[in-house]
Amino acid sequence: MSQALTLARPYARAAFNAARDEGRIKAWSDALAFAARVAGDPQAQAVLKHPQLTSEQAARLLAIDGAEASVQRFVQMLADNRRLELLPEIAGLFEQLRAEAERVVKARVTSASQLGDADLAAIRDGLKRRFGREVELETAVDPSLIGGAVIDAGDVVIDGSVKGKLERLQSALAA
Repeated sequence: MSQALTLARPYARAAFNAARDEGRIKAWSDALAFAARVAGDPQAQAVLKHPQLTSEQAARLLAIDGAEASVQRFVQMLADNRRLELLPEIAGLFEQLRAEAERVVKARVTSASQLGDADLAAIRDGLKRRFGREVELETAVDPSLIGGAVIDAGDVVIDGSVKGKLERLQSALAA
């Protein structure tokens, strides 16, 4: 995985720079996300690895109808260099660069039960104050947390779950 990220990083930067220069970051984002979903599908991978499939045919399979010509050239370049399997990593890194440029922090809130709008607004406001950036929240429910929530915002993880507190207490008692 780390080798794939290392290989994907320069492609993602090049794609982001091209998208920013064109002023078409959203269009590139959509096209790369589509191509990544297709390239990550096991059935599509089998087709893309077929020895009789040309790089032009592979690039056409991954292109969104009406996509920017520059995106199509980018995907073609990946196909020519036999790097299509990196598309999921490239798309993920592209989104990180996009969020950084737009000064947006993406956070995932996993709670024991569904959170209300007021709770989510309070979490969003707290994270906004902490990071000094806009915050996009993604929510998930995990009943095994017992109560509370875990907030994952990239490098920062805030574990306010009952399960996490019990685990920390157990560790403290065992030491």
